[in-house]
Amino acid sequence: MPGGVVRALSTTNDVNRIEAPVTWKAYLICAFASFGGIFFGYDSGYINGATSNAEFIHFIEGPTATALSSSHSSLIVSILSCGTFFGALIAGDVADMIGRKWTVIIGCVIYAVGIVIQMGTGPGHALALIVTGRLVAGFGVGFESAIVILYMSEICPKKVRGALVAGYQFCITIGILLASCVVYAVRNRPDTGAYRIPIAIQFAWAIILGGGLMFLPDSPRYFVKRGKLEQAINSLSRLRGQPPESEYIQVEVAEIIANDEYERQMIPATGWFGSWANCFKGGLRHQKSNLRRTILGTSLQMMQQWTGINFIFYYSTPFLKSTGAISNSFLISLIFNCVNVGSTPLSFYTVERFGRRPLLVWGALGMLICEFLVGIIGVTVGFNKTHVDAAGNSIANNVSAVNAQIAFIAIYIFFFASTWGPGAWIVIGEIFPLPVRSRGVALSTASNWLWNTIIAVITPYMVGEDKGNLRSSVFFIWGGLCTACFVYAYLLIPETKGLSLEQVDRMMEESTPRTSSKWVPHKTFAETMGSEGGVLNKELVADAERKGSIF
Repeated sequence: MPGGVVRALSTTNDVNRIEAPVTWKAYLICAFASFGGIFFGYDSGYINGATSNAEFIHFIEGPTATALSSSHSSLIVSILSCGTFFGALIAGDVADMIGRKWTVIIGCVIYAVGIVIQMGTGPGHALALIVTGRLVAGFGVGFESAIVILYMSEICPKKVRGALVAGYQFCITIGILLASCVVYAVRNRPDTGAYRIPIAIQFAWAIILGGGLMFLPDSPRYFVKRGKLEQAINSLSRLRGQPPESEYIQVEVAEIIANDEYERQMIPATGWFGSWANCFKGGLRHQKSNLRRTILGTSLQMMQQWTGINFIFYYSTPFLKSTGAISNSFLISLIFNCVNVGSTPLSFYTVERFGRRPLLVWGALGMLICEFLVGIIGVTVGFNKTHVDAAGNSIANNVSAVNAQIAFIAIYIFFFASTWGPGAWIVIGEIFPLPVRSRGVALSTASNWLWNTIIAVITPYMVGEDKGNLRSSVFFIWGGLCTACFVYAYLLIPETKGLSLEQVDRMMEESTPRTSSKWVPHKTFAETMGSEGGVLNKELVADAERKGSIF
């Protein structure tokens, strides 16, 4: 491309004309990346079935065991989340060095190596292999989960960004459902195929995502950050389905450059340590500070885990079995997964129609009501009230009450899947300025996995019959935490609907969470940083090319 295209970028003072109209090609390119959610979702679903499989249990605990011990169940389930925590943190640096899409592709390769190790699980060294394999696979999932959100947020048009990023959560739910179907289909196999087949199928997800991304452009915002403006224009041209000389492409790239230069004035480029330290600069009182944004991103992901959703998908099968009231716990688990998948697409519409903030506030309210109802019914007439029949089996005293609890759990899943499930991922991809965005999203995603690990570790001790044996009382804990989520969302979540990532930066400077929904863009960054005769200042463009850096 001729250098003149880069050196003379068109600008506009119209805040509504800084992006090209959305085309189907652009929509499909952006949507493909959301396929990465299947990695996380499938693992959540398959491990739930594997830990209840008789053959798997015998290899881990011995030929006479009927269930995993609380310590082994905790270790096997949580070790993947431990790997993803460190993988997500490392991925932030890697994404700034080699690009967003190549970081995800590397994550797919690491994930595949972990699958190979898990496939070796069998007589002799079962525990060591499944734990090691899940730890390695966790690093790959950490790369993917952090950077797919970053990549999608940076390439999606602002009008549909929320809906497209919600597609990541939708793919998580599809992954959980597919895993449940596979586990259910092979549950009666008398050999190791009962758990090895669900493990092996994960290869398909790595091949589809890694192979598909090879043909997609990298993020134009990554290229601007690195000072590669011609590549930024080419990338955006492919993403928006417009020629490089299009005014829409020129204006959007100019706005990204101007915003990057504006942010660099407040967040000067430094070395590796300084770039991480930038994530924690500023005060707590001002929404625009990097520290406040980092705390918002990490705490939002923590709150998503506090809702207790992974209790349902990691431990629902052994938990429902322990009640003695459910004859086919796998089928109930499958129903929960269908509710999860069917509810999530509602967010594609609601997140753009009503916004991020209302979804999180009302979603938390719906979840806390359901959690408390499940707990109250359970301790009075439901799960906790059983008797032993002549055969020595535990039988529920009131089957109707147990069915009511299952119904409210399904309604709770509906509220999560249509609000907090996608909402938390959408917001963390939007709130960070470009100089610290990769590390901010990485920290937020690592927080998700840290709390995922903590909850996976402690839950067997909370509900295990030989430990806490809380049974239905555990839902009072989740209900209390959902109450905290409700207060948190009302006080701290800003509204980012319909804004470009650059406009989100300006909104967070000029509003508070409770006034953010009324904020409207009033000035472009190109206008702020200086444009002459509808063309971005050439010195600014040259400076952007000169200052592109790895860190």
